[in-house]
Amino acid sequence: MDWALDPSRFGVDAASARRSGVLVLFGVLDREPADSDGPVPADLDVLLQRRSATMRHHASQISFPGGGVDPADADITATALREAVEETGLEPSGVDVLGTLPELPLSVSSNLVTPVLAWWTRPSQVAAVDHRETVDVFRIPVADLLDPANRLTAVRRRGAQTFRSPAFDVEGRLVWGFTGIVLSRLFDELGWTVPWEASRTTEV
Repeated sequence: MDWALDPSRFGVDAASARRSGVLVLFGVLDREPADSDGPVPADLDVLLQRRSATMRHHASQISFPGGGVDPADADITATALREAVEETGLEPSGVDVLGTLPELPLSVSSNLVTPVLAWWTRPSQVAAVDHRETVDVFRIPVADLLDPANRLTAVRRRGAQTFRSPAFDVEGRLVWGFTGIVLSRLFDELGWTVPWEASRTTEV
């Protein structure tokens, strides 16, 4: 899988970058599913969280659970699972890891991030465990993310630079940046993407 990104826009020094893992956890909704006649079952969902406004990087953004590698972690999968448990309180025995995606550079925080794909075989209760890091944990229907009415391009201006990423706006929850890129490319690769209007933008 190719992230299809311009390396000059996402450059990270691999020698000094921090390695991180995030858990991209799909499951079946435990509440009334979204209406869907699209490419995925209406009850398919993905676990996301909103980061605290006091975080040094990516404050208030919606993200996957995850974080930096700890020396005690056996591998990047262990990192993603450990961080997800610490942030959301999920029961790791109910998670079936499917594999990993290629590392994705995150220049703003000098990270090389590996998305870990997983299936929630036995969903457990989740909530924000440490509000210094995470203020909300929620499950969002994939069908809603795929709805063209909820898709747009996020535009972030920083000085003379302009950053654009795929974005999703579902009931006021804006998913963009790293998380938007991962979900968008994954949906493309799986053949789930429904044509949407990329010229529709929002400033972030």
